[in-house]
Amino acid sequence: MIAKRLVYLFVLGTISVNSFAQEEAAWLKGGVNFANVSYNSKGEVDDANLLTSFHVGLMADLPVSKVLAIQPGLFFTGKGSKIQSGSPSDVNYYKATTNPLYVELPINAVVKLPIEKESNFFFGAGPYIAMGVGGKRKIEGKTLGLAFSNNQKIEYSNDDPTTFKTEEGAGLGVMRRFDYGLNGTAGFQLKNMLIALNYGYGLAKLQSGTNSSEDNENKHRVLSVSIGFKL
Repeated sequence: MIAKRLVYLFVLGTISVNSFAQEEAAWLKGGVNFANVSYNSKGEVDDANLLTSFHVGLMADLPVSKVLAIQPGLFFTGKGSKIQSGSPSDVNYYKATTNPLYVELPINAVVKLPIEKESNFFFGAGPYIAMGVGGKRKIEGKTLGLAFSNNQKIEYSNDDPTTFKTEEGAGLGVMRRFDYGLNGTAGFQLKNMLIALNYGYGLAKLQSGTNSSEDNENKHRVLSVSIGFKL
């Protein structure tokens, strides 16, 4: 009797695992980022500083139950902001754009609410970590009609995320290499395509090697619109 029960539980468990395995999927995702940087302790941003960038990468969809899934991902993504005074047609004009590029790893837990047989509305949240790998700062403008411009690569500190009191390679104009924060996500998942909104709320300050209380409030804020295709 016990042996029969063990066999029954084993078969039932195998069926459950296989059914989940069949639902697992990998997605190719990409889209547009609307990036900004907070400027005060409330996390507020200046809409005039919004910078358009992009993201592209892979996401796994790992079912935990019929309505719950874990979605880890790996993305190449752009963040940053811009500052602008005047317009290019003015005698005096200034625009500075900072567009750092990161490799980012988000892990979201999502709830799925079925709409039809192979489609659902989902929403969820989770943490992310990211590492700066590139990007540029661009400055352009005019002073009394005389134009100027400057482009340079973003310099990152080699700060160790496990150290809190010292930052190796820190200095003025240097960004911290490691970023981390929280995600919120929602969207529609169809049979072979998904459309999603994501908001990244950075918790790490951007500037490296500065004790300015104002600089401590500068953190990434990124709203993303994504389209994904099942692989």
